[in-house]
Amino acid sequence: MQQFLRLTVLFTAGLVAAWLPAEELTIEVTSGSNLRLPCRIHLRDAKGKSIRSGQLPFWRDHFVCPGLAKVTVSPGLYTYEIERGPEYRPAKGELRMADGRDRKLSVRLQRIAHLARRGWWSGELHVHRRLKEVPLHMRAEDLHVAPVITWWNGRNEWKNRPSPKNTLAEPESNRFYDVMAGEDEREGGALLFFGLKHPLPLPGGKRAFPEFPSPMKFVALARKQKGVWIDIEKPFWWDTPVWLASGQIDSIGLANNHMCRSQMYESEAWGNPRDAKRLPAPRGNGFWTQEIYYHILNSGLRVPPSAGSASGVLPNPVGYNRVYVHTGSKAKLTYLDWWKGLKSGRSFVTNGPLLICRANKQLPGHIFSARQSIDITLDVEVTANDKVPVIEIIRNGRAIHQKLIPAGSKSTAKTTLSFRKSGWFLVRAVADNSKTFRFASTAPFYVEIGATKHRVSRRSIQFFLDWLTIRAKRVRSKLQDPAKLAQVLRHHDLARQFWRKKMEQANAQ
Repeated sequence: MQQFLRLTVLFTAGLVAAWLPAEELTIEVTSGSNLRLPCRIHLRDAKGKSIRSGQLPFWRDHFVCPGLAKVTVSPGLYTYEIERGPEYRPAKGELRMADGRDRKLSVRLQRIAHLARRGWWSGELHVHRRLKEVPLHMRAEDLHVAPVITWWNGRNEWKNRPSPKNTLAEPESNRFYDVMAGEDEREGGALLFFGLKHPLPLPGGKRAFPEFPSPMKFVALARKQKGVWIDIEKPFWWDTPVWLASGQIDSIGLANNHMCRSQMYESEAWGNPRDAKRLPAPRGNGFWTQEIYYHILNSGLRVPPSAGSASGVLPNPVGYNRVYVHTGSKAKLTYLDWWKGLKSGRSFVTNGPLLICRANKQLPGHIFSARQSIDITLDVEVTANDKVPVIEIIRNGRAIHQKLIPAGSKSTAKTTLSFRKSGWFLVRAVADNSKTFRFASTAPFYVEIGATKHRVSRRSIQFFLDWLTIRAKRVRSKLQDPAKLAQVLRHHDLARQFWRKKMEQANAQ
C-alpha cells in the first residue's frame, strides 16, 4: 500500500508539473558601453540542475552566448552566475519565475582589467570543443589564442576527409585558433602537439596500447616538420623525466585541467602520486604540480609554463586555465608573436588572479647577468575576483617572501632580492579558495652570476633519477614482449644517462 501511495504521489506530481505553463526567460548581458557582451552563463534550478539554452553551446554546468540568450523554464527559483574570463567581475544572483510570467534578466558586467591594452594576450593549449563552437567560446571568455585538439588516440576528425591547407583560423581581429592540434595520451601521460600540418599516426586507445610504442617515436615524427611545438600536458605524468631529457619539450602545463572551476581532481591519475599526508586534498595536487616544476628549474632546465583546461572532456569552461603572453604590441596580435613570447617566458599562467610582475623593469623570462652579485627590485600587481592573502616570491624552489596584501580587486607590492649565486625566481599568488587550487604564477626570471650560469641541484636531479627507477619497473610489469620492452626502455636508458650527467654538473644541494 505504501509503495502504491508513493507511486501515486509521484505520478500526480508529474502531471502537475506537466500542466504548469512553460515560461521564457530572456537574459541580456551588456558591457559598460551598453553593447551586448559574449559571456558564459551558469543557470541552475532550485535542485541545482543546470539549465540549457536552445542550441547554444552547453557543457556540464554552463552555456555560452553572444550576449543574448532565451531559456524555457518552469516556475520556481533559479540562481545564476555570469562570467567572461578573469578580466571581468562575475555577476551572481537569483530570480523567481512566477506562474505564466515571462521575465527578462539584464546584467552589466564590469571590466576590472584590460590586459591586451598593456600588451598581454591570453591563450590556452587544451581545448576539446567542436570547431564550429570555438569562435563563440573565445569571445565569451575573452580569449585570444586557442588551438583545438582534433586528433588524439583512437580519434581523428580528419580520418575521412583531407586535412585543410590552412589550419589557422582568425574568426575576428586578434583571436586565433589552430584546427590541427593533437594529443598523445597513454600510460606515460599526455603530450600536446601544435603547428603540425597533418595528424600523427598515433596508436589506439591507451588500454589497447598502454606502453608501446614509446611516445618518443611520435615526438621524433613531429620534429621532422618545422615550427612544431610540444607541450607536457601536466608535470606529474610518469614519462615527464624521459620527455625532459630528450630536449624536445617546449612548455609544460603548470595550470592544468586537474584544476577545475569548482573542484579539484585530487589524484594524479596515472601519474607520479604525491605524498597525500604532506599535501592533502583538495589542493595538494596543485602544490605537487608546483613542486615538480620547481625541481625542473632547479635541474638547470629552462622550460616555460603553459596552461590548459580540457574543456569538452573535464568540467571546465574554455580558457579557465590560461596563459597570458606579452608580445609588446598593445593593438595588434599575431599568432607567431604569441608563440615567440611564450617560448621566451614573457608570461604568467592563471585560473583566477591576474599577476603582472617586472623585475628591474624587465618581464618574466629575462636573464640577469652579473660578475659577483646583483640586487633586483620586483614590482608586483595583482588584480583578482578572489581574495589573495599573500604574494609569494619563489626563489630556487622556496618561498622566501610572503607579502601580505589587502583584500580587494587590485593590490601592489614591491620588494628587493639579492643574488650572489646563479639561480632563478618567480612570483606566485594563491587565492583563498577551499574547493580548488586557484592561483597565478609568473614564468621564471633567471640570474647568472659569474662563470656558473645555471643552478643545478643534486636533490632535484636525484628526484628525477628516483622517478625513472619507479617508472621503469612499471613499464616492465606492463609490457611483456621482450622486443617491444627493449624499444621502450631504450628511451628510459637515454634519460637516465642524461640525468646522471646532470648530477655530475650539480653545484648546489
